[in-house]
Amino acid sequence: MSEFSLNLSTKIFFGKGKVKELGEAIKPFGKKVMVVTGGGSIKKYGIFNEVANELNRSGFEWFEYSGVVPNPRLSHCISGAKIAIEEKVDFLLAVGGGSVLDATKAISFLGFTKGNVWEDYFVNNKDIEKALPIGVVLTLSATGSEMNGNAVITNEEKKQKIAARSENLKPKFAILDPTYTFSVPKEHTANGIADIFSHLFEQYFSPEEIDWWVPDRMAEGVMKTLIKWGPVACEEGNNYFARANIMWASTVGLNGLLGVGKSGDWATHKIEHELSAYYDIPHGAGLAVLHPTWMEYVLDENTKERFANYGRNVWGIEGKSEMEVAKKAIEKTRFFFKSLGLPSKLRELKIDDKYFSNMAEEVISIYKGEVGRLKKLTKEDIENILKLAE
Repeated sequence: MSEFSLNLSTKIFFGKGKVKELGEAIKPFGKKVMVVTGGGSIKKYGIFNEVANELNRSGFEWFEYSGVVPNPRLSHCISGAKIAIEEKVDFLLAVGGGSVLDATKAISFLGFTKGNVWEDYFVNNKDIEKALPIGVVLTLSATGSEMNGNAVITNEEKKQKIAARSENLKPKFAILDPTYTFSVPKEHTANGIADIFSHLFEQYFSPEEIDWWVPDRMAEGVMKTLIKWGPVACEEGNNYFARANIMWASTVGLNGLLGVGKSGDWATHKIEHELSAYYDIPHGAGLAVLHPTWMEYVLDENTKERFANYGRNVWGIEGKSEMEVAKKAIEKTRFFFKSLGLPSKLRELKIDDKYFSNMAEEVISIYKGEVGRLKKLTKEDIENILKLAE
């Protein structure tokens, strides 16, 4: 077992009607609130009105900053940060999915920075010393951003997508009402499930010895939850039990609990972030293609035990050898994503090999050659994975 430190500082309000806790949750932080939103779906389905009613009932002065898009843009976050400072905002409230949450986190600290913010805080992970407090009303189960300190942002000019990270970016609270995800279309639900699964993979397929029983067994339980309830959530959007289980799986999947004492791999996320930066594709769709491909590429005599462990404990696969079980587990994974309507090849996302070399070079450059821990990847390896996924 490895040593670790863990801080689960975000307060969770889980269940139907928990938006009524909003006023009391914000009160300790001030009176003026900037509400950060994306498109119009939260207004179409009445979620925005419920949030607004609670803010008004509690006597807050508030205004909306809208327009966050999937793969949120640095320029939009910088603009929002300037407004937050000019308006002397006390608190930021993110109402939406992972993109809105990530943008809100970036807005929370960008108004207090100087110099080259992209190079300093995203590329080189300079310490974020000051940030506005934020809260979350979640409307999409996917990124786990509701309970961690990661802000994944796209620099549209550089074609780079990188995370800034800090304990100071963790939300003070998150309201998780599964009914707020009832209106999420099947495609976005499936993308979210792939994203959650991928977060679990990144932590589970870690180079440490297979002896860290608690987080691995917990991760396998969350994977089984996705396998059980994911298809139900896709086909029965108003199924509360399915939506609730997927929502909590998203939160637990990346709040730090399942990665304790493990270094994780994270190569697939680094590669997919470049795909998203170049092609602006849904993150979950890219991961659904890349993660089984990565598994196939790194499977060898040194890694087969870990993949076989996954196959037996999650899928109940039996076989004559660890290599046989591992290969079957990878195919099961690919088939599961495909059964949800997700792509299995990059061509289904209209991506060819035009920029593979550029993207591989960017990934190696951004992360200073440190890509992958279960198996360290070179630029050639990343290109090969992309070609295998084509």
